[in-house]
Parts: sequence; structure tokens; C-alpha cells
Amino acid sequence: MPAGLSASSRENLSSRVYGQLREALMAGRFWPGQRLRIRELATAMDVSDTPVREAIMQLVREGGLEMRSGQAITVVKLSLARYQELREVRLLLEGLATEKATPLITPAEIDTLELRHQQLIAAEHNADFETAVLANFQFHFGIYRASGMTDLVTILESVWLRNGPLLKYLYPHAAPTYPGKHQHLNLIKALRLGDADAARQAIQHDMVEGGARLIELLAMIEDGRAVVAETAQGGMQLEFRAPTAQQPVNKLKR
Repeated sequence: MPAGLSASSRENLSSRVYGQLREALMAGRFWPGQRLRIRELATAMDVSDTPVREAIMQLVREGGLEMRSGQAITVVKLSLARYQELREVRLLLEGLATEKATPLITPAEIDTLELRHQQLIAAEHNADFETAVLANFQFHFGIYRASGMTDLVTILESVWLRNGPLLKYLYPHAAPTYPGKHQHLNLIKALRLGDADAARQAIQHDMVEGGARLIELLAMIEDGRAVVAETAQGGMQLEFRAPTAQQPVNKLKR
């Protein structure tokens, strides 16, 4: 289970557990296809089984988790086709949220975005991949929430609920790369200048350029050249198989 999960013993405990699990899914703290066990989550969050069970059932209804055979609860695992479909949705909606946020975001909020980006780069350099994924999530939603469009943010959260676990695949095998300057920097510059069109383009280019290697990796998972396996310690990891004569050699750095 991801470290740091906790819940308050105050009122609305179920809502608090639900909120933490939902954000953990969006922020890529669980693996696609990972099996979740109610008792383990309850122990990690220091609560009883009941609020965890209620939260999980809500997340199943929202599409972030799946229940199979009436018992096994797993994190949704998107196919390459579904990821690309959701990316088309994200390009439109995250571009819109960024455009709307541009005239509203404050200098202090932009400073926070800059800090999140610095945390992301430092975490990548130090191979602190969980921190890198979290910083990236906070960077993006720091912009979207500045749009003031509550319903749009809610829609984006529902998309990231399914897309977020794929962020586990990014490091170290499919880390975002850019042909030029990091698109976060272009985005920060556009926000400071109040250039909504440039900001929208930067967030869209970030998705396309930064996600290119993830698409390659998803293709490898689908054709069996890479698999998600459970470790002896109960964690999850990507394992790569030797290509057959019909399969291209894996060119991803590992």
C-alpha cells in the first residue's frame, strides 16, 4: 500500500477516506491492475473496514476501480486505445481549463506552480519517482482549479481517476522527454504573460510530447514485451521479456 495514507477520526470519516483514495488514484499512487484489499487499506489508514468498503464501492461506480467475481477489487487498467481516447478528451478539456485559468491565476499561484515544477525536476534527478508523479499532478490541477470552473474540474478529476494509475509506468521506463524546452516552463511563462492561447498550446504539447514514451510502453505491454508483476515483497513492478523474431527490440531505456 502507498505510504502516508491516513484518515481523521472526526465526522464524515467515509468522505475523508473516499477523498484520500480518490486523490491517490488520480495522483498515480496505485498500479494499473493492482488488487486492493479492504483490510490492508483500513489498517494503513487506521480506520475500520466499513468506511474503506463504502469508499471503494463509490470508486467502482465512478470507474476508477473494478470489482471482479464479486470479490476481487482492482485498479482500472486502461488499454492503449482507451488511453488515447481519454487523451483526446484531455487535450480539449485541459486546454480549455488552462485557457480559462490564465486571466484568473494569481502571481502567488504561479509561484507555486514554479515550485511544483522544481520539485518534479529534483525528484526525477534523485529517482524519487513517487514525489515526481505527485508534483506533476499538483502542477496540473493547480492550473485547472484556478480556472474557477468547478464542473469542468470535476469532469477532469473523473478522467484522471482512470488515467492517473498509468503514471506509475512513467518512471524509470517512460519518463517524459521534450524536443526543446520543458513544456511546463513554456506554460509558466505564458501564464505570467497572460497569454491564454500560448498557455493552452503548452499544456496540450506537454501531453503529446511528454506522453510519447508512455504510448510506446503501453504498446509493449499489450503485445507482451512488458508485464506488470508482483514482487516478493508484495509490491508491483514492470518486467521486460526478450523479443521474439516477430517483435522489435525494446528501445526504451531501463
